[in-house]
Amino acid sequence: MDQFGVVVSAGSFQDTGEGAVRFPHRWTEAGVTVRADFTGAHLLHLSAAGCVLNDLYREAAGLGIHLSGVRVTAAGAFDTTTWTSTGIAYTVELDSPGDDGVLTGLLARVDEIAEIPRAIRAGAPVIRKPSNGASNAGPL
Repeated sequence: MDQFGVVVSAGSFQDTGEGAVRFPHRWTEAGVTVRADFTGAHLLHLSAAGCVLNDLYREAAGLGIHLSGVRVTAAGAFDTTTWTSTGIAYTVELDSPGDDGVLTGLLARVDEIAEIPRAIRAGAPVIRKPSNGASNAGPL
């Protein structure tokens, strides 16, 4: 289950290599870097990884835990007969002077509350609505 991999990084783990894209970020001075191809599968995995990174910084700030850097890698596969996800797995690397037990607790808390992974785990309907704008193809 390691296809369609993505990496989001911040702080001491920021990706400075060619191909990494930098975005502003609310909880980090230098923003975050993203390494992902632009396919639906990659974007799905990116949403989970980005949410985990965001929530790590948010929850750490609330708990008074300093994070010098965070790297979240996510990947997964798809059943090619139905094009349904077979699941997403993510890993987290933390650069922090915090106690290992405290950091383990932070990781467990974020895994429990991160909104996008929770939504994916629960499933949700996705519907197409008619466009209100002009379209070359006419109303769809």
